Amino acid sequence: MPKQPINIPDKPTRPVVLPVDYIPENLRGELQTLLIGEWQLAHRVRQLAQTIEQDFADKDLVVVSLLSGTVMFLADLIRHLNIPLHLDFMGVSSYRSGTKSRELVYTKELRLEVKDRDVLLVDDILDTGRTLKSVIGKLRQLKPRSIHTCVLLDKTARRVEDVQADYVGFEIDDMFVVGYGLDYAERYRNLPFVGVLKPEMYEGGE
Repeated sequence: MPKQPINIPDKPTRPVVLPVDYIPENLRGELQTLLIGEWQLAHRVRQLAQTIEQDFADKDLVVVSLLSGTVMFLADLIRHLNIPLHLDFMGVSSYRSGTKSRELVYTKELRLEVKDRDVLLVDDILDTGRTLKSVIGKLRQLKPRSIHTCVLLDKTARRVEDVQADYVGFEIDDMFVVGYGLDYAERYRNLPFVGVLKPEMYEGGE
């Protein structure tokens, strides 16, 4: 796979789509595009961290991450945050083995106290907005000082709830993406890049 970085704008809002030959050979039958390369992710995550660090300087910050798709994004983000912070996780599931969204199920509650603290809610992708709206509502009941949201990917074409993220890595079109923590049927999470899954890999999934 080519390793030389592409010229990326300082504050990208759209990914720089890479040629097909950037896809590992063993995945070319499953992925149609390598959407966001490793260096693009690293560059943008560092930018997000710098902005968050400035905005939350001298705040009592609690980072709340939604399991499990955020794991890689979260790890890269917080290691670039040179400010004191607390870290906790919430488990919420709306996608099962296929592509159709189902009723939200909370699988893990917060352990830390967030009352009168500033919360940064981190998620992998903002899609319909149902999950983020539900989680924000649940957090508000705990009476934090503020709630801000940070997502790696923003897919506005599928939005059904009036929800916007405060910090966004990339805006993407309506496509099924995997990698860098995102999965299909619990596969592809470990890929170091974000790719677009071929429709035949998920069509008819439940």
